[in-house]
Amino acid sequence: MATVPALLSLENLGITFGDHQVVTGLTLDMQPGEKLGLVGESGSGKSVTALSILRLVEGAHYSGRLNFEGEDLLKKSERDMRALRGSRIAMIFQEPMTSLNPLFTVGDQVAEVLVTHESLTPKAAFDRAVELLEKTGIAEPARRARSFPHQLSGGQRQRAMIAMALACRPRLLIADEPTTALDVTIQAQVLELLDALQREYQMAVLFITHDLNLARRFTSRVGVMERGVLVELGKSADVLEHPTHPYTQRLVDSRPRRSVATLPQGSAPILTAEQLSVDFSVREGFFKRRRFAALDEVSLDLARGETVGIVGESGSGKTTLAMALLMLQKLDHGEVRLAGERLDNAGRQALVKARRRIQVVFQDPFASLSPRRTIEQIVGEGLEEHAPELDRSERRARVVAMLNEVGLSEERIPGLVQRYPHEFSGGQRQRIAVARAMIVNPEVLILDEPTSALDATVQRQVLALLTNLQQRYQMSYIFISHDLAVIRAMAHRVLVMKDGVIIEQANALELFAAPKTDYTRALIRAADLSDLAA
Repeated sequence: MATVPALLSLENLGITFGDHQVVTGLTLDMQPGEKLGLVGESGSGKSVTALSILRLVEGAHYSGRLNFEGEDLLKKSERDMRALRGSRIAMIFQEPMTSLNPLFTVGDQVAEVLVTHESLTPKAAFDRAVELLEKTGIAEPARRARSFPHQLSGGQRQRAMIAMALACRPRLLIADEPTTALDVTIQAQVLELLDALQREYQMAVLFITHDLNLARRFTSRVGVMERGVLVELGKSADVLEHPTHPYTQRLVDSRPRRSVATLPQGSAPILTAEQLSVDFSVREGFFKRRRFAALDEVSLDLARGETVGIVGESGSGKTTLAMALLMLQKLDHGEVRLAGERLDNAGRQALVKARRRIQVVFQDPFASLSPRRTIEQIVGEGLEEHAPELDRSERRARVVAMLNEVGLSEERIPGLVQRYPHEFSGGQRQRIAVARAMIVNPEVLILDEPTSALDATVQRQVLALLTNLQQRYQMSYIFISHDLAVIRAMAHRVLVMKDGVIIEQANALELFAAPKTDYTRALIRAADLSDLAA
């Protein structure tokens, strides 16, 4: 039986920047129509490998061979590569908001690919762009084609990127973390769409992700990369269910596992919210505005030492609720009490005093840590307000002790307190953000997607840190996430939000075992938690 020639063949591929080698001896074949996954943590070389296939890595030096349809792409001119990009090989990037041009409509951007590679007239290309948007499941495609990227939701923007990538029916589609920033239901929809289009177009898909569950669900084979080296390759089910390499075993073992302490019975709530309502005004056209309820009479309570998880899709009201509890969002109606004291009608001084007792850790530590301040200044900032009696040396001692508490020390990181945020990894920055919140000994910590940007092993480390801190200090957590595996691992109770309303709440294990609403069932089904430990 004749062997089908490989569509893509990497032969001993090496990628270096100056003296730094980021990919070493990578040998890998892809067959026509195959779905191959590349998994690994940040810095493992996945994305730089993908970008190198299109020769989009500036300043890189290559060695080995990079064969596509029998031709070595490393020997092609830049003109030849421009003709190939978008036509025979296309790419979907991780963040569509930064990949789409904000100055042009979505339809024009999809049409540009067709004008460039298929020499269609602008009108014919735009009409074809509308058809492609419709094929990717965007409602009202003719209207959306005339919309700018900021006017679309995250899922719609990703669908527009898929339409653009598939415009010329490529032989190979590279999808680099295409669902990372999306809710679980939108993730599932995008994967189903890619799966259907892959079968229809008979194209190969190189699927790059740090989410092992997505790789298992979508790909037929998977390769595992560690520090630029391919350490394991095989059928997805075999590699991810029975890994043989220690690094793959470590990745698989990093899936969230439940570790929740039993709560004492009958303890009074530390935080209560009653009938919180927040209305926003949005523009419709040039002169018309309408109001919609971001929160609609939401009530909750939080016991000492308890973790309440809040889940729901983007726009469900999760973050607005967090900001309302922190009094960073003005309420239209309702009451918030911290240990019995009202916050919603408190004066400025009372609120400042209360902020020692309720703190927050945001989703993106790089955006929430000032790039102009040292780690000592960032972590010690709360002490300046809430412990003014401390002199500089006492404050520094507290900062160093707190950093040690979250697993950062001068022994491991020389000059730690004098460094700046950009000098740390994502996981280290999130530890710094936790230290900043913890240093004033809060009773309540609000965690808004604190692990969504982290690799699996780093995510597990941060979750273990939060669990240890909670058990040691009897803190209470409001834990907001679209990652249901994380919520199941961390929460005592779960609240499900939709359209500004809590539609379901229950003990975490009860809710995941027997959800009562169709919406919750859809969330859990999309998250596919079947292979995770309870």
